[in-house]
Amino acid sequence: MAGYVGLADRAAAEDRVQQADVTRRLLYYLNAPVAAHCRLRGVLPAPGAVRIAIRAGEGEHVMDLLYEIPDDTVTPYRIPGLLRTVLTGPQIYSSSDVDEVMGMTLIRLRPEEITPDPEPEQGRALAVVRALSDPGDDEDPFLIGFLMHGEHLLRLYVRRPDLPGIVGADIRLTETPHTALIASVPSLLGEEQYQRPAADDPHCDLLVDLTDR
Repeated sequence: MAGYVGLADRAAAEDRVQQADVTRRLLYYLNAPVAAHCRLRGVLPAPGAVRIAIRAGEGEHVMDLLYEIPDDTVTPYRIPGLLRTVLTGPQIYSSSDVDEVMGMTLIRLRPEEITPDPEPEQGRALAVVRALSDPGDDEDPFLIGFLMHGEHLLRLYVRRPDLPGIVGADIRLTETPHTALIASVPSLLGEEQYQRPAADDPHCDLLVDLTDR
């Protein structure tokens, strides 16, 4: 019995970590629609799943929906794409996947059967900027600005104690997470093969081209 309880506690803790990650990633949609006429209302924890509350429609023609997504079937960064897919196209659900909770229509999604819509550029840029913005380094910040420019390009304005002035680092916004690149940006800034003059940008002293990384 003790072993069973331990496994249950561990599973519950993993659920909470996943639910917290989804919550952080969806905060952006409090200010921006998830899809046309669809607004985020909340992120709710459930056993082995996370539930996303959406208000769809406008004026008198609104529906409150609650999408349940199992924790172990999809990574958090793909959830906005799943929601865009189900909110913008016709979907067929079996009666066993539909219920009602707290006045909302509960729909249990099967992510393995859904192709997520690609993340818009703004969402991709947000993920990078948020990953490099550490609230704990306010006195000596690394990221001090950014600019979306060119074809799927994001310029990061950063500072490093061992480099003079401000460095502009260009990265390409792709549909997959930049986890490895983001982690290596500070070390790549000092490598000469990526450095370029900042002739056309008065906001930095040096450019670093990481678009092929």
